[in-house]
This record gives sequence, structure tokens and C-alpha cells, in this order.
Amino acid sequence: MDWNVMVQYLPQYEKAAWLTLRLGVAGIFWAILVGLVCAVLQYEKVPVLRRIVGAYIQLSRNTPLLVQLFFLYYGLPKLGIKTNAELCGIAGLAFLGGSYMAEAFRSGLEAIEPIQTESALSLGMSRLQTMRYVVLPQAVSISMPAFMANIIFLLKETSVFSAISLMDLMFTAKDLIGLYYKTAENLFLLVVFYLIILLPVSLLGGWLERRLRYAGFGS
Repeated sequence: MDWNVMVQYLPQYEKAAWLTLRLGVAGIFWAILVGLVCAVLQYEKVPVLRRIVGAYIQLSRNTPLLVQLFFLYYGLPKLGIKTNAELCGIAGLAFLGGSYMAEAFRSGLEAIEPIQTESALSLGMSRLQTMRYVVLPQAVSISMPAFMANIIFLLKETSVFSAISLMDLMFTAKDLIGLYYKTAENLFLLVVFYLIILLPVSLLGGWLERRLRYAGFGS
């Protein structure tokens, strides 16, 4: 293990880590929005949209992210839709993550007793107010373990971004290994930088779950 070589490679890994984190956060943000909308549409049993959401979830969950990225990056230009690798990475992560987030939120929504919705409506609250102030806060707290697991899963899935020529951590490691044959050093740095990104998220998730249990939500 050549520590001097690893010190030399650090700036490249730092740059790659920031790109990985930036694209991951952007993709997860859109995945949360997509998942929340899809979960509400399923929970409210909107006739046509519910079927469309169901088809989207099945398509997204049963196809690999790598295939989805290839379609976005190589397929869309054939249809005349021009984009770039970063947008494709964010869109692919949002498309895949949205289905997982939708299922996590849906499980939380369905765990809420119907009597709570009925009580809120009987007090004069609108359907939107009931969803916003009564149902969603409890649903989010109940689905927090699955929600945080999905975030970690999606951050790890950014490792396939290298397939569309994004200079993420995986691409940087493979590139440096191919150029200088320093396999052990590069794999060690790859593991370290993924731990730097993922470990705080895991610890934050555990802290949030404990706080929500202490507050009485989701029990």
C-alpha cells in the first residue's frame, strides 16, 4: 500500500466525491417529490392516475438503473431530445428512486387509521388540510426507516453513473487503476470516500428514528 500515491490521488477523489454527492442529492430530492405525489395519488385512489402510477412503479422497480441510464443517455438523442450526462444521472436516479419512495410513503399512509381522517373532516377541515396537517406528518414518521434506507440505497446506486461517462467516484477509481495499475490504493480510497458520504446519512437516519419514536410518532 503506497500512501504517497494515495495522497497524490486525493484531489481527484475529492472532486469526484463532490460530483457524486451533488448528483445524488439532486436525484434524491426529485425522487422524494415524485414518490410523495405517487403515494398520495394511490392513497386517494384517483381512478386513471392510480393505474398510471402503478405501471410506473412496476416499470421502475423491475428495470436496472443502468438500463434506465442507457435509455436516457443514448436513447433519447435518437428521438431528438438532447441532454447531458449530469441531467441523465439525476433523471435516472429520480425515476428509480421515485418508485421506492412511493412505496415507502404509501405504507406510511395506509398505516394511518381511517378514523383520524374522518375525525378531521368532521371538524370542518378540508381534504387538503387533513392530508397536510393530520395524515402526512404521521405517515412520514412511520415510513422514516424505509425512507432513510432508500436514501442510502440511491446514494450507492450513483456508482453506475460511470457508465455514462460521469467522473464520479467509481469512474475515477477505474480510470486511475487503468492508467497506473494501483489497484489496492484506489480501491481503498474508493471505500473511504463512500464511507465519508454514506456513514453520516446512516447515523442521521438512526437519530431521526429514535427522535420520532421518543416523540410518539409511528408507535
